[in-house]
Amino acid sequence: MADAKPTPRPKPFSIPKQPMPEQPPEVRRKNFREVPFGLTPDLAILEASRCIQCKNPACVKGCPVNIKIPEFIELVRQGKFVEAARKIKEDNTLPAVCGRVCPQEEQCEMPCVIGKKGEPVAIGRLERFVADFERVTGNVVVPEVAPPTGKRVAVVGAGPAGLTVAGDLVQMGHDVTIFEALHKPGGVLMYGIPEFRLPKDIVQSEVDYICSLGAKLECDVVIGKTITIDELLGEEKFDACFVGTGAGLPYFMNIPGENLIGIYSANEYLTRSNLMKAYLFPVADTPLFRGKHVAVVGGGNVAMDAARTALRMGAEKVYLVYRRSKKEMPARMEEIHHAEEEGVEFHLLTNPLRFLGNDEAWVTEIECQRMELGEPDASGRRRPVPVKGSEFRLSVDTVVMSIGNGANPLVPATTPGLDTNKWGNILADQETGKTSKKGVFAGGDIVIGAATVILAMGAGRKAGAAIHEYLKTGVW
Repeated sequence: MADAKPTPRPKPFSIPKQPMPEQPPEVRRKNFREVPFGLTPDLAILEASRCIQCKNPACVKGCPVNIKIPEFIELVRQGKFVEAARKIKEDNTLPAVCGRVCPQEEQCEMPCVIGKKGEPVAIGRLERFVADFERVTGNVVVPEVAPPTGKRVAVVGAGPAGLTVAGDLVQMGHDVTIFEALHKPGGVLMYGIPEFRLPKDIVQSEVDYICSLGAKLECDVVIGKTITIDELLGEEKFDACFVGTGAGLPYFMNIPGENLIGIYSANEYLTRSNLMKAYLFPVADTPLFRGKHVAVVGGGNVAMDAARTALRMGAEKVYLVYRRSKKEMPARMEEIHHAEEEGVEFHLLTNPLRFLGNDEAWVTEIECQRMELGEPDASGRRRPVPVKGSEFRLSVDTVVMSIGNGANPLVPATTPGLDTNKWGNILADQETGKTSKKGVFAGGDIVIGAATVILAMGAGRKAGAAIHEYLKTGVW
């Protein structure tokens, strides 16, 4: 695939946002292939031509890892796709991932000047395009790294935060080893986000790139069980440690019947499907009940992922049960739109009261109650209030609880001197990742709670810079 020719720069606002081709809903709801096909070179150049190259680009300020957005977009406009990918990689080692799953509409695209009068420049789609172009055309080049410093860093968790820290530190010349508890690296990218939204071979290629820089990876190592943080810093002689273990502790509602068979946490449901490839049965013989009537409780991106997975696993009916209205849903609009297109049935302003089961203890119904919105709560969203006498039941054989996750408790529980808050999150400085324990840094969901991939990467970048400074000076 050769680079395309640039287009002349148009008048501002004269070109509409270019749609990204995708599988039709009636086709994609029956397969696990990626939904969007991505931009073509010509569409990418046309979309890049919409950028007016602001002198003080607000889009960069909206990006947690401060990608040089106007610069890479201008390279796309000129048809220099490989150069554009390398420009992004100066600040982001996971561009193919971020181009797919980052909430660009709330971050870099929200302050876009073009968006004041129309739709903003599709920064995320352009990022995805150039990252894919570089990979598919075989133009990935490993940059030179700094000379060895002799310092060793342990990174706990191969998720977005850990991979970012590792990629940054190894380029600074440090000896970095990533320890991953599961049998595949990627963290939530691998076990949480479905294939149709983020193909696993793309995650693996991003991990391979970081390893090609010089980072070492050890899977099936459970820090806190296999080995502790103190042992890493002691007999293993690591000079610093970064903890990026994520928010893998599922939450439940603690209502009657929640322990019935057929009720999953979203973590378990999606891990069995994604990482353990239950969707490929019988090639991968992973047990996951293929429910015919599935209810997913929640309104975030994970809930959308679970609902859309259930459809693809053969469900005849998939209900999304959410206690607020669509406006309050934390999920990306694109994910909500795709779920609706594919046939997920939304039960908004609806809250589960209890689960009922049969004589074999298998869930058969959810008793729900209608809600109405009252005054705003601490989150700024209007609080749902029950409507008396509005109870009703939904017939189901599978339920997926997707109401949030808490901090993974294993590392804090086995690391004396590592302070946490009342929710179990590690207390760390937001700008440096420094914790209460000397030499130990932390970032991502284990610190701020369940959030987005790019916020975890942003925390990883800040921690990487702080770890480098600590290794140079020894000052804590």
